[in-house]
Amino acid sequence: MAAISGGKTYHHGDLRNALICAAVDLATEGGPERVVLREAARRVGVSPTAAYRHFDGRGELLRTVRTHAQCVLADAMERAAAREPGADDPALAAERRLAALCRGYVGFAVDQPGLYRAAFCVPRPDATAAPMPERQVPEPEVRAFTLLRDAFEGLTRAGAPLPAVRPAAGAAAWSAVHGLSLLLLDGPLRRLPAQRRNAVVETTLAMVVSGTRAL
Repeated sequence: MAAISGGKTYHHGDLRNALICAAVDLATEGGPERVVLREAARRVGVSPTAAYRHFDGRGELLRTVRTHAQCVLADAMERAAAREPGADDPALAAERRLAALCRGYVGFAVDQPGLYRAAFCVPRPDATAAPMPERQVPEPEVRAFTLLRDAFEGLTRAGAPLPAVRPAAGAAAWSAVHGLSLLLLDGPLRRLPAQRRNAVVETTLAMVVSGTRAL
């Protein structure tokens, strides 16, 4: 989403979307901690009172940003998979797709750390907001996992041997790439130069793919 310049007053009925755009920009710049409703309002040139007509508070705005971040993370994974060259061997093609999805996941975390952190933040409920109704986990929250799970199912269709414990493999792969991403962003691996970082990423992805044969 493009940034919306400050100093403008919006009367076109799309203030909610303008606030979301500003909030996404804030998250991109500094992670979920930067997402503040008053700051988003300032950026689009309206009063906080006007912003509160569209959002109950910071928590609701941050949940909207989180959903956006989850969607663009999954989009990045799909783009990475689409760039992966095919293979005549269906099993090899399926393994390459799995590795590419994982590579897209880690690549998004490294390239967009603010949005990546926002994708997994846990907003506090707003004190004045109505209780959230109980509902199933929304699709964006698990879309990244769904892509990985479907990649393992693709291995099955390609004829790869999948033992009974395989249903947990998608979650295991997600754990591996998520843990690696956090180490690269906030852990000791953040100090690695680009070449060594790429080597660690590719080694981890090779372990994820090779693990499909060992489970």
